[in-house]
Amino acid sequence: MKSLALRLFFVLALPLILVIAWWFASDSSTDVYWPPLRTILTTFPDVWTGERLRDDVLPSLLRLLAGYTAAAVVGVALGTVIGSYRRVRAVCEPVLEFLRAVPPPVLVPVIMLFAGIGDTMKIAVIASGCVWPVLLNTVEGVRAVDSVMSETARSYGITGAARLRHVVLRSASPQIFAGLRQALSIGIILMVISEMFAASNGLGFTIVQFQRNFAIPDMWTGILLLGLLGFVLSVLFRLVERQVLGWYHGLRDTSRRSS
Repeated sequence: MKSLALRLFFVLALPLILVIAWWFASDSSTDVYWPPLRTILTTFPDVWTGERLRDDVLPSLLRLLAGYTAAAVVGVALGTVIGSYRRVRAVCEPVLEFLRAVPPPVLVPVIMLFAGIGDTMKIAVIASGCVWPVLLNTVEGVRAVDSVMSETARSYGITGAARLRHVVLRSASPQIFAGLRQALSIGIILMVISEMFAASNGLGFTIVQFQRNFAIPDMWTGILLLGLLGFVLSVLFRLVERQVLGWYHGLRDTSRRSS
């Protein structure tokens, strides 16, 4: 109980300090583009009603989920193949490095040509950016599988799908989750960017509309909501990670105590 309270303190302390600093720094502001925080918080419930949450926030989250899931599946599958076979890795690495260096927002006009301006385009943009950290971390995780463990599994007749599941993916899972964590933050950014192009709903679209109509406090409420969504998704991801990688964190905690 004491450790949980201490952990909550470390999680919430810095955000609270930043909010308090923002409150006092903007309290006497008369700048149109920098409204006081109290004005933003007062405007928030009037802007983000249940109807707007359903029409704008929910579609954004569904696109993020679809693009992120597609990137996770493709990244882990391709990363496992590339990391497992040296010749495949030698052939693919130059192409992967080239494609990884292309910023995903630059691909938005290209993706629009092939996928149109609907949800497919937005999901493709999110997936195109999220796939790289998952793919590259999976490759490195698979490459780092302990050779002794692999030989032991082979000597016991653990091959095929059983070896892939219980040896390769389990050993690489800490790095895979590191890639998934990076991909989540990239996905939120690309979700907003994709909705700024030829969209009719979504968080990115709504924030741009507020900015174009000079509804500055409303625009700031959208930015604040994005930050809150990012925080909530990060907490949920950590909970899932702790559950799936419980064995890994248990080993780390044991090694720390012994040292």
